[in-house]
Amino acid sequence: MKSLRELFRIGIGPSSSHTMGPQAAAIQFLERHPEATAFEVTLYGSLAATGKGHMTDVAILRVLEPQGQVTIHWEPTVFLPFHPNGMKFAVRQPDGSLTDEWTVYSVGGGALSEGEEQAPEAPEDAPLYPLTTMKAIMAWCQETGHAYWEYVEQCEGKEIWDYLREVWRVMQEAVERGIDHEGVLPGPLGLQRKAPIYYTKAKGYKANLQSSGLVYAYALAVSEENASGGLIVTAPTCGSCGVLPAVLYHLGHNHNFSEERILHAIATAGLIGNLVKQNASISGADVGCQGEVGVASAMASAAACQLFGGSVAQIEYAAEMGLEHHLGMTCDPVCGLVQIPCIERNAFAAARALDTNFYASLSDGQHRVSFDRVVRVMKQTGKDLPSLYKETSEGGLAKLSED
Repeated sequence: MKSLRELFRIGIGPSSSHTMGPQAAAIQFLERHPEATAFEVTLYGSLAATGKGHMTDVAILRVLEPQGQVTIHWEPTVFLPFHPNGMKFAVRQPDGSLTDEWTVYSVGGGALSEGEEQAPEAPEDAPLYPLTTMKAIMAWCQETGHAYWEYVEQCEGKEIWDYLREVWRVMQEAVERGIDHEGVLPGPLGLQRKAPIYYTKAKGYKANLQSSGLVYAYALAVSEENASGGLIVTAPTCGSCGVLPAVLYHLGHNHNFSEERILHAIATAGLIGNLVKQNASISGADVGCQGEVGVASAMASAAACQLFGGSVAQIEYAAEMGLEHHLGMTCDPVCGLVQIPCIERNAFAAARALDTNFYASLSDGQHRVSFDRVVRVMKQTGKDLPSLYKETSEGGLAKLSED
């Protein structure tokens, strides 16, 4: 597994796989060809099917158009073998011929891959985490007496805390901007922002209901910022970026947890996301929304459980439930926008994370289905889902756009 810097990416929404990834690919291709004056880009599968709604073309054009002419081809029915989010970049010569074609995949969370036949990694890109299953990491924790966040520190070094402190700053600012940001989200749906209203109404309830209302408001705030192209942190993706900040902001500001403890919780949450990214997928185009909102809920569940003093086993149980109870969740965005049902899903997943923490804390941490097993099942479930339920806007709730 690689650094948490690869999981928690700070960038612009609305989609880590459809916006951040393609933009990063365009930057890399331009660096290869600073002399080029014309480019041709072909988008395949899910990138082509919902690229307009996710601003894929805008992200690519922002990078390449200042350099020269750009032609984009859309191939929504062509799926390349490695991943549904395939792209091909090429330089067009003055005589019309194409040279140096480069095929690359946006595999979720803003990360890129050239496919199964990857070039050997440079030393600085080598995996940092020798243990890549929850079972192995739990055994290490129980043997040494250390916590999950201490395993992160051992693998990443103490400098990871400076980066996670920046992650936490961006998360908090996204919540606070979203709470105070009124108006309509971009796109043809004409969807009104709800976070300011939910926040105001929640403040009027008694403590037990106020808590749930505030978590909803915080998740809506970040997700709406993402949908409007604001600055957010992938956790693990743009489409699920509201879950973890909502839970941590609520606990940090309403339960007075220190920044140090919040950072430790972010590290544990990142470890959970990293395990899924390593052993399955966090891409909605690959495995459906279970890999985005489901994983985000698992991350937030683990973070909350740690903050409230959960044992190593209880934290694993909370993460397992957070993912297990999102198994099979489809990715079917209306009009290809990261708005319906994505924004509401972030709010409910954040609330569910607090519930799984409480449920796990009442237990002794022992349970029959392990986190590792749920990750394997999630991966297989994603493979079994038809493509129309995996970020193509061809089925499920996305059909509402035709009503």
